[in-house]
Amino acid sequence: MDNQAALRHQLIENLKAGNAHTSFPDTVKDFPAELRGKRPKGSPHSPWELLEHMRIAQWDILEFSRDPDHVSPSFPDGYWPAEPEPPDEKAWDRSVNSFCTDLHSFCALIADESTDLYARLPHGSGQTILREALVAADHNSYHLGQLVLLRRLLGAWTVNAGT
Repeated sequence: MDNQAALRHQLIENLKAGNAHTSFPDTVKDFPAELRGKRPKGSPHSPWELLEHMRIAQWDILEFSRDPDHVSPSFPDGYWPAEPEPPDEKAWDRSVNSFCTDLHSFCALIADESTDLYARLPHGSGQTILREALVAADHNSYHLGQLVLLRRLLGAWTVNAGT
């Protein structure tokens, strides 16, 4: 495997599984519906708020990476849901599916050999696809850890559920 292929492979691995932590699918799998909008004592966020924040931020990073006309949400309010609870019983699944779809698209962009990982994005201020992939992986990893902690605090995480 050449260096370019190895880098693409590692970026995708970091986005999908992180290597040092649980994966997104394992973190959200079988998350009890009655706990999705709960904020444990001392927590500023509910699981729903973290999930939606992850979805919105990853979508924004992806769209910025591939669409020069993309307009990011206002910061910080545009990156968080308005309420701690999902707005309806299907919202959680929609958010999970959207996150996974965007993650797949981001991985496809990185895997595409015609994508120059090092080229500055013409519509940016020095950003590259490599930088955006690292930002997305770092951001997702950070908030996955928070989501696991919330599951533990809410009593919805078992040893078999992940690390």
